Amino acid sequence: MTSLRTETGSTHAALLGVGAYRPSRVVPNAEIVDAIDSSDEWIQQRSGIRTRRIAGDDETVVSMAVAASRQALEQAGIDAEQVDTVIVATVSHLMQTPAAATLIAHELGTSQPAAFDISAACAGFCHGVALANDMVRGGSARYALVIGVEKLSDITDPTDRGTAFIFADGAGAVVVGPSETPGIGPVVWGSDGEQADLIRSRQDWREVFDAGADAVWPALVMEGNAVFRWASYAMAKVAQQALDRAGVSADDLDLFIPHQANNRITDAMARAMRLPDSVRIARDIVDAGNTSAASVPMALQRMIDDGDAKSGDVAL
Repeated sequence: MTSLRTETGSTHAALLGVGAYRPSRVVPNAEIVDAIDSSDEWIQQRSGIRTRRIAGDDETVVSMAVAASRQALEQAGIDAEQVDTVIVATVSHLMQTPAAATLIAHELGTSQPAAFDISAACAGFCHGVALANDMVRGGSARYALVIGVEKLSDITDPTDRGTAFIFADGAGAVVVGPSETPGIGPVVWGSDGEQADLIRSRQDWREVFDAGADAVWPALVMEGNAVFRWASYAMAKVAQQALDRAGVSADDLDLFIPHQANNRITDAMARAMRLPDSVRIARDIVDAGNTSAASVPMALQRMIDDGDAKSGDVAL
């Protein structure tokens, strides 16, 4: 029997560089309240959001991702030609094919890397980091570029009281590469299809085409109260599992960087996990809104820029 040769990569992997792109247009709550019969006070109480960034026509999923990636590559000291894999997490690249990753890779000047998109919404960036970590350690890539990018304004109904004040636009990116010491811990991930109707597209494309002139754009819809209850309970439980699997306690943490979904959810998670006051918590949502797959790297980059995070910190 022929014996296959296999590859092995680095013993460990780490985040080597971080970058982010924020659209130039800042939209305060006052600009959207009339369309949803709301108020600035109500929005801040419900979500913590004061402002969000909304991309212009010239700011696309691809252009925002490229800008964030260039920052991450520069910080990592890596040339684009050294990137073996580009993983893009997004739900707002509105072309079924080609993948945004291939367009971004070409724009960056990479040398024919593996390039693909993953559609896992708010979990997408963390899924991408887990994949990149395994690829670097398994030998199928040396340097992987992981990007979370969304232009959610394209798929948000500005008159929907449940979503119009929440979703926003932006991009974040990290370079994952080899490390002499562990830089990325074990991942705890999964899915719960029973909750599928809580956050979804309003309708599928077939229904849009069948409706003809009466078509309604398939924007995102969300059952906010149910999402809040589920996320507050389920995510704190999963976060604790991740700590346990990594052999880290809450007292060992320097940073807590959850998906920037809602400040109240973040507060509920911090209480449930009994995070010490010494743990610095990401609050990027206050001025950036909920950018789905882009929120974690954007929040990390903000903490680095503000001096709240530094290389070597332990982050959940």
